[in-house]
Amino acid sequence: MEHPSDTSGHPDTTYTRRVFLQRGVTFASLAMTTPMFLERSATAMTLPLGSMLSSIPGVPQDHVLVVVQLGGGNDGLNTVVPFGHVAYYKARPQLAVPEPGRNSGALRIDETSGVGLHPSLAPFKELMDEGVASIVQGVGYPNPNRSHFTSMDVWHTADTSAKGNGWLGRYFDNTCNGTPDPEGAVSIGRTAPLAMIGDQQKPVSFETAELFRWLGEDLNEDLSDPYQAINRSGALSDVDADGQLGFLMRTALDAQLSSDRIRKAVARRPLVPYPGGQLSGQLQTVAAMIRDGMRTRVYYVSLGGFDTHANQAGQHARLLQQVASSLNAFYKDLKTQGNTGRVCTMVFSEFGRRVAQNASGGTDHGTAAPMYLIGDMVRPGLLGEHPSLARLDGGDLVHSVDFRSVYAAVLEDWMGAESKPILGKKFRKAKVIA
Repeated sequence: MEHPSDTSGHPDTTYTRRVFLQRGVTFASLAMTTPMFLERSATAMTLPLGSMLSSIPGVPQDHVLVVVQLGGGNDGLNTVVPFGHVAYYKARPQLAVPEPGRNSGALRIDETSGVGLHPSLAPFKELMDEGVASIVQGVGYPNPNRSHFTSMDVWHTADTSAKGNGWLGRYFDNTCNGTPDPEGAVSIGRTAPLAMIGDQQKPVSFETAELFRWLGEDLNEDLSDPYQAINRSGALSDVDADGQLGFLMRTALDAQLSSDRIRKAVARRPLVPYPGGQLSGQLQTVAAMIRDGMRTRVYYVSLGGFDTHANQAGQHARLLQQVASSLNAFYKDLKTQGNTGRVCTMVFSEFGRRVAQNASGGTDHGTAAPMYLIGDMVRPGLLGEHPSLARLDGGDLVHSVDFRSVYAAVLEDWMGAESKPILGKKFRKAKVIA
């Protein structure tokens, strides 16, 4: 990553040239009468990560969080496999993953736990073997809800009532000094997740970088510049920075600069090969933006298809392969960039599946499931105890870790923010960050 100066205190001319070129392109498109508030906005958009104009003391501006959502309710028992427990094989006579050493058997994590990984997760196990990945076992929340929509909202809001703004949106609201950063939060997908929505901060959201651009020129060549399209009067010097026109101009400029920068970043060839697939493409885009030095603090990506009520075995294996290989490539890309110490990746699903298989060769909605973290800063290996298969709640696993305790650890130990005002109350931090 490029820095403003080297250790000797002399300016880094590479950085200086890059910022000069970025600002030069930005300001060349603006009129000489551009109001000062727009010039400040353009200047802020070209600053690198770690040099935000407004920041909270103690909040590390160069730390990045990447959230990976597995939509549909990932089957935790066939992901983190309790092969050492006879009850697992009794509950899933056709669906259970064989013991280690057998054909398509579980991948042994250690010699004592009796827990392994689905064989499709070999690329994820490689990260665990390197000491940069962890599994938090038995994660859930009290009085769990088995509705996809409600349970996902619970995770997004960090509130069991499933009401309110998103926990990451509140993080930005509490750390932005009243000035939202247009590049602070980026979501890759058709819609912005509730988790990223705050009172002040809203994420940039797009499905592909190619579609994230000003579309006015597609309608009329005279609309090729959104800034000029908005201002037809020419009375720029009279624009009120806090008025509606000022807000509209600033929003248009921010969007134009963000989209230009993102598309240029993504157009560069990745430093490592990616396996292909939806999640792979999303993480490749995120890696490109991190490589470009964008000020984004939180990225959000997702993969659906985990609602495996029928014929689970093949579908689930393919999904886990995509997840594991994509996460592995993403970490290797960051490593080649020199950014693995700056990026923490957190993976979750809204709930797990029931312990017993159903009559359709699948599993139904359950409760507790594992979470996964990747990065040089995480405590590696298996964290916590696997949920008991002898003590069930109506056929479901009983959670031992409240997901908000993982959020609290990520917020406080990685993102540098006090968790109580964000999560609504104080949760004991899970020991997930080293």
